[in-house]
Order: sequence, then structure tokens, then C-alpha cells
Amino acid sequence: MKKEIHPKYSHNVKVTCSCGNTFITGSILESINTELCSNCHPFYTGEQKIVDTDNLVSKFQARQERSGAMSFRTKKAKMEARKQRFAKAEKSSSKGLTLKDMLAQISK
Repeated sequence: MKKEIHPKYSHNVKVTCSCGNTFITGSILESINTELCSNCHPFYTGEQKIVDTDNLVSKFQARQERSGAMSFRTKKAKMEARKQRFAKAEKSSSKGLTLKDMLAQISK
């Protein structure tokens, strides 16, 4: 091996998890901070834990709520509503109505 090209390896590096667990290992780093360890990882604990550092889960849930609030109608329902609007407009006929009144009825 060539000398003085390799990083210094330390056998006493402290690893700190976000759950509060700490342990000692070997590494070229001075200290290691991690989000999951064997004490809090779902595989070892059997519990479901969502680690969401970028708020992806909350963004997804917000999108789901917005899409649930939207009302999606089928093409058949839209065409039926359109036919009813035109039938209503024909019944009231254009006698005595100005163009402005007819446009106002259509936009409703």
C-alpha cells in the first residue's frame, strides 16, 4: 500500500440516531448522525414509522384531499345538464330579452 494517501481510520466513532440511541463503531468520519438505527428501524421493531424529511407524505395527503373535494361528472351527466340548460333557454325564448340578458342566462 502507498503511504500517506489513505484517510485516517478511527475505531472510536460515535454514531447518534434521531431516536436518541448512540453506539461506537469504526469509520473515517469524526461522528455520524443517522435517522434510523436497529432500535427504531421498522424491520427490527415491527412497527410502521414514516420518516418524512421532505414532507412528501403530507404533500401527497394534501393532494388526495383536494382531488376528493373535486366533483367529477361523467360525460353523460355533463351532456344531460347541457341539454337541460338549452331546453330551459328555449322555453324562456328570446322574445323581449336583450342579448345581454341571453348571455347572462347562458353563463348561469
